[in-house]
Amino acid sequence: MQELLYAAVMAFAIAIIAGPLIIPMLRRLKFGQSIRQEGPERHYAKAGTPTMGGVLILVALVIPSLVFAGKNPEVLLALFVTLGHGLIGFLDDFIKVVLKRSLGLKARQKLLGQIIMAVALSYIASIYFGRGTDLWIPVLGINVDFGALYYLMIFLVLVGTTNAVNLTDGLDGLAAGTTTVAALAYAVIALYFGKPHLAVFCVALAGACLGFLRYNAHPAKVFMGDTGSLALGGALAAVAVMTKTEFLLVIVGGVFVIEALSVIIQVISFKSTGKRVFKMSPIHHHFELSGWSETKVVTVFWLTGAVFAAVALSVLAVSRAGGM
Repeated sequence: MQELLYAAVMAFAIAIIAGPLIIPMLRRLKFGQSIRQEGPERHYAKAGTPTMGGVLILVALVIPSLVFAGKNPEVLLALFVTLGHGLIGFLDDFIKVVLKRSLGLKARQKLLGQIIMAVALSYIASIYFGRGTDLWIPVLGINVDFGALYYLMIFLVLVGTTNAVNLTDGLDGLAAGTTTVAALAYAVIALYFGKPHLAVFCVALAGACLGFLRYNAHPAKVFMGDTGSLALGGALAAVAVMTKTEFLLVIVGGVFVIEALSVIIQVISFKSTGKRVFKMSPIHHHFELSGWSETKVVTVFWLTGAVFAAVALSVLAVSRAGGM
């Protein structure tokens, strides 16, 4: 489809062109990133780098999605979930960076916003789109009806994905690059299930992230902040729900899963034994403190993400062949 190429190129071009306009604006508004004092010392030099650059990704994603697939209700729902999480992230960033309240939004406020997104996504997908309350099980190639538990599952998918991408956003270009790979994988998955409009949304997401990398790759001129990371997680989760591949998302987003698990393991270990499994979590910081350069960590994680994406597509093919 030509629309796929056009959407990807437009998203990339918008991000490239808008960067020199948005980044100086963020700098003038003093939307500067603060750096964790307990983090790697080399990160201290990044203090003051403009954050909330996720706005750039969202602008580059929304325009081509609307131009080439804006009449499709599934794309509109995906945009709603993405922008909704982007708004939650923006408020969190604004409170932390501009109002100088280090904790940002309270946990219950974030949770309320994510509940609203989950309810909207699960209800509209299951009722309006006739998706039902079943979840597809990879490898087995079967659908299992979860009934009322379906809505809890969708909430967990949204919260888990958004927070996992947020944790991954700790090095220059890491979250944007891994999301690019995951989005391209989901473009293939969407086409596989006969949803070309969602594929357009996915390639636009990939193009927006690639364009953002022009300014976010090491040394970063701008960070995406929670504005970007929560939105990216919401976008991937929304597409997974509408293609009935929630469990496959665990493989596609394998890097995000590993990042989240490293934090969980670290917390459990420290609270139960007083010892740390990793030098620092999320795990990308462990490799940094082990002597890897930032660019090496990012490159290895990108390649790992590509491997996970390839495995996910292979699992999809095997599952379909098995009778899905």
